[in-house]
Parts: sequence; C-alpha cells; structure tokens
Amino acid sequence: MKALHLILLSLVSALIFSGCQKTPMAPKKRVIDSSLPKVVGLKVLSDITEVGFEWEPKYDERVQGYYVYRSNPKVKSNKLQRVAVIKDRYSSHFVDTRLKPGTLYYYRFSSFENDQVESEPSEMVSISTKRMVPSVAFVKAIVGLPNRVKVIWRPHEYPRVSSYIIERNDLSSTVWEKVATVEGRLSAEYIDRGLKDNYLYRYRVRVKTFDGLVSNPSEIVEAQTKPLPPIVENVRASQNIPKKIVLTWDVSPRKDISYYKVYRALNPLLFYSYHAKTAENRFEDLVNENGKTYYYKVTAVDKDGLESPKQDTPIAGSTLSVPQSVSITSINHDGRSVMLTWMNNDNRAVSYTILKEFDGKEYKLTGIKSLSYKDEDVIPGIEYKYRVVAIDRYGLSSEPSEPILITIPKE
Repeated sequence: MKALHLILLSLVSALIFSGCQKTPMAPKKRVIDSSLPKVVGLKVLSDITEVGFEWEPKYDERVQGYYVYRSNPKVKSNKLQRVAVIKDRYSSHFVDTRLKPGTLYYYRFSSFENDQVESEPSEMVSISTKRMVPSVAFVKAIVGLPNRVKVIWRPHEYPRVSSYIIERNDLSSTVWEKVATVEGRLSAEYIDRGLKDNYLYRYRVRVKTFDGLVSNPSEIVEAQTKPLPPIVENVRASQNIPKKIVLTWDVSPRKDISYYKVYRALNPLLFYSYHAKTAENRFEDLVNENGKTYYYKVTAVDKDGLESPKQDTPIAGSTLSVPQSVSITSINHDGRSVMLTWMNNDNRAVSYTILKEFDGKEYKLTGIKSLSYKDEDVIPGIEYKYRVVAIDRYGLSSEPSEPILITIPKE
C-alpha cells in the first residue's frame, strides 16, 4: 500500500516529466546487451487517458536511462513502438498520456547505454485505460413553454465533472448544434430561449471533466414549444350606431387567454396600429364623427404573452351617418300663408326642422312630424327662403334640403 501511495504521489511529477519527452522513433537495428540491467518489478495504474508506471531504478553507471515501448491499437499489427525516452537512470516513474479511453495497451521497458545499445526488454505488461465517464443518467425536456424549452438532468456523481454541454437539433436536421455549456457539477437545468412557437426540438447532454474529457451524448429527449393562441374568429363591427363602433368576436377556445388586442387602420391596405386591449370579447370604439369608417383586426394574448395571428381580412365598421336630405316637392301660398311639402328620402327621419330666412335672419321651426307645414307667420311683399332638415331618433340631423324661395304679392 505504501508503494502504491508513492506511485500516486509521484504521478503529478511524472506527468511533468513525461510531458517533456518527445515521442522517439525506434532505430531500425537495435543492439541488445544482456549485461545491462533489465527493468523488473513494473507496477502500473491506469486512468481514463493515462497509464502510470513505477519500477526500481538502475544505478549501474552504464545505464543512461530507459526506453518505453507501447503497442498501438490503431495499427493492425499492434507491434510495440518506442514512445518515450527517459534520460535519467535515477528516474523510477513514467506516465503515458493522451491515450484512448477504454483501450487495451501493451508495454515493455528497457534500460539503455546509448542510442543503439539497450538491455533485454522487461516482461510484457498489459493494461486497459478506464472507460470514459458516461453522460448523465437522467435527462428530461419540459414541453409547452413559451418560446423556450427547459432541459433538466440529474447531477453527475463523478466528482471530476466540471460542466455539461447541451446539444440541440430538430427533426429537419441530422446535425447537432452545441447551444450552451452549463458550469458546475451540481447544476441541473438549462433553459433554451428564443425558440420558434409550436416547434419540436431534440436535446442531448454531454459531460466534461476538469481535464477536458468529453463523454458520449446522453439519451435524446424531445420537447415542443407552446403554440400561439388560435386566430380570433367571427369578428363583427357595427355600422349603425352614432358616435361609436362596437366590435364583438367569439371567445377564444384557449383557457389561458389574458386579454384581446384591437388594431385599427383608416384604410384596409395601411398599417394596423395597436388601438386598445380588453379582457372581454367586446370593445366600443368611441368616434366623435358621423359616418366614419375604420378597419379592424383582433388578436388574443395568453398568460405567457403569446399573441395569436391577425386575421387576413379586416372587418370594416363605421359610425352612423346623418340621415339623407329631404326633397321639397312643392311650395305655394293663399295670400295669407305659405304651404310647404317635401318628400322623405330616408326612413330614419322621425321629425323635421324648417330653416326659414328673411330680412337676413334665420329662424328654426322644430318638432314637425308630418311631411308638410303651413306657415301662417308671413307678410306679403317679403321674400322667404325655406330649407328642411330631417332628424332621426338619435338626434342626428341631415344636411338641409335645397333652398326654395317664395314671396306673397301685396294686394
């Protein structure tokens, strides 16, 4: 146990030492001197990408150092090749680095006197590097989030894990994209933001160790982002209410709708600007103009702020226009009064106002319910001008009719 402890303590210093060694090529012809001390008593420890050795140093003054031979699993013949030269006979440790995880290697050591003369090789030592740390054992993707996917996993048990690499792709691609590195072994989640709505994504997780080793990917998990609310249906707009336009629409079938947004434009082809929001499926647009037309689109917004698409075709709404003007059909007098009749061009009229002018002044005769009027307040020899205005039940007044003139002759 003490010797093994010494091995572990010396691995760090051996790493520094081994890192200074260049990978030499073995000579084509080697001279074996059996009188040179043979390397014996090799002890070995393995890690994921490293193998550490310990032996009894040879203090024979002829020994200049040691050769390290290793098999190459990438070569079919798997012959031993010289991989290191240790140029100090007092050395007793060596670490072979940058090996492949989970791979079997064979080693032999020899002492050497010069570049051409070396001892008989040591006994063959076989050692396998440890397998690479597996990825996380549990990973899950949370579905139905707005514009994002939340990936969670169980923190890795291996203490040398330093971070997690999150990779993503979708069904339309075979390429995996690295989207994030989450630092810290105890970290357990990543939220991937700015994603498409109602879109399916796939994720996998790799772990990375403090010495830069990266595991194979975890199992693949899938998650679909939350869809936008459906388009608002059956938008209707009034056209027969004075001074306002009333909008109504069907309640959204989605249960998490927070409110509706109303967009308005003066022309169906112009930009629709945001006008108002309402929690109900009804909105009254107060417009202080008669016969004013606006074009509308309505969207639904859910609790996560996702907004439905606008309608392709806008709905037109307008305030009630004024009644149509009446047409005066006749005017005559009997010498003492003037008889005026007219024709109604709009069935909305409920009363009429007569505008009477003479001597530069105008008078209003209101509350007339019939289509005729007898004006007995006249004086012969004075010219009178009459116009008629129609009034509907909301009090909206038509434009005055065309004026008509009459003068009662003096006797």
